[in-house]
Amino acid sequence: MSDASQAPASLHPDRRWLALIVLCMGVLMIVLDTTIVNVALPSIKADLRFGDTELAWVVNAYMLTYGGFLLLGGRLGDLYGHRRLFLIGIGVFTLASLACGLSTSQFALVIARSVQGLGGAVVTAVALSLIMDLFTEPADRAKAMGVYGFVCAGGGSLGAMLGGVLTSSLSWHWVFLVNLPIGIGVVLASWRLLPASSGTSASRHLDMWGALTVTAALMLAVYAIINGNQVGWLAQRTLAQLVVALVLLGAFFGIEARVQVPLMPLRLFRLRNLMVSNAVGVLWAAAMFAWFFLSALYMQLVLRYGPMEVGLAFLPANLIMALFSLGISARLVTRFGIRRPLAMGLALAACGLLLFSRASVHGDFVTDILPGMVLLGIGAGVAFNPVLLAAMSDVRPSESGLASGVVNTAFMMGGSLGLAVLASLASWRTRGLLLSGSANVEALTGGYQWAFLAGACFAALGALLGALLLRVSPSFAQDGMDAAH
Repeated sequence: MSDASQAPASLHPDRRWLALIVLCMGVLMIVLDTTIVNVALPSIKADLRFGDTELAWVVNAYMLTYGGFLLLGGRLGDLYGHRRLFLIGIGVFTLASLACGLSTSQFALVIARSVQGLGGAVVTAVALSLIMDLFTEPADRAKAMGVYGFVCAGGGSLGAMLGGVLTSSLSWHWVFLVNLPIGIGVVLASWRLLPASSGTSASRHLDMWGALTVTAALMLAVYAIINGNQVGWLAQRTLAQLVVALVLLGAFFGIEARVQVPLMPLRLFRLRNLMVSNAVGVLWAAAMFAWFFLSALYMQLVLRYGPMEVGLAFLPANLIMALFSLGISARLVTRFGIRRPLAMGLALAACGLLLFSRASVHGDFVTDILPGMVLLGIGAGVAFNPVLLAAMSDVRPSESGLASGVVNTAFMMGGSLGLAVLASLASWRTRGLLLSGSANVEALTGGYQWAFLAGACFAALGALLGALLLRVSPSFAQDGMDAAH
């Protein structure tokens, strides 16, 4: 292992945990932005006179650059230093947030949102690597991953609540401007707390053609997915975009097999834990993203909850998720390794989604929503930590940024695809029930039931893959034996 990768271990333990807080504040800013903007969309539409189609680009512009640059952002961190890229990413995101908040035209806002996505991708891609650099002991690493997992899993719900408060009490501009003090604080604290190191890769050479082809492939795939619901999944345009994305991805793999210093060494695909955890991540993100979106719609459109009531309804799941992510999950990983907690967490999440699949037109919070929320909170709190640890457990320090980019891309693509597919399934089922004479709320409920059931199947399949295919990490196994004695 290189000196650069060992340097962080010499930091005082208190500074390492302070550094983790700074990292998580930066990541929280990125996670919040994925949901805080959604609440402000009606106000943005009225103020800047967006049409329905154009308004979607306030979200899509961010998603395109965010999804497209995760892989490249992680690799750049390996080449030029994880702290350096983290600071650049936070700086770009903060300045783009200022531009968003000051936007007075549709064009300016959409361009600023795309730059925000670029900065967010870089921050997300290197944050995991910095945690791996800072915490080298399995027990401490599990605790740190638990904190990071809670921020990633719980930040979305907090964003929805904060977006409502800022938009109603101030204006939509403040959902972006609120990032300024946070971003400036994170940059200043990072200079003092995050360890400075050069790139961990042996070569600084950047595989430019590989970077161009994979970024173009991911951006085109994201674009096809997020527009599939609007123009149709079997529409000629959607299919053509997906085919071109696959061709570009094939060209990327062809380039990687030939270049001397590839962006993504193909031997990574022989690392079982990395590949299995990515497959599990796709399935789990597909289930959880769709559940969050569709359960909010169910509460609003069927049960007639207001925006604040919906935010409060998610509070039990977030609190339980925090309890398990911040303490219990780390102890489970230390004692049992990564495989059993991952499988158990996803199995509980699948049970929670099964309870939601019994959603009723006259549903009651205590009997119809809370039990599923509790199981999903426990499942997410237990499983997120071992999924991340499994993905990072087999890679070299010089490739931790790339592995982080890969796993975050898997989550992002799985979440986008899962939401698109399950939302389409719910819509198809709802249309069928309406044509057969069902009332509107009954048809909506029937559509959500089918989507939740499909999500439960995704989570159950992820649990099965994790239980059967993940290889137990020797370090965690040994650490668990020590803890048991």
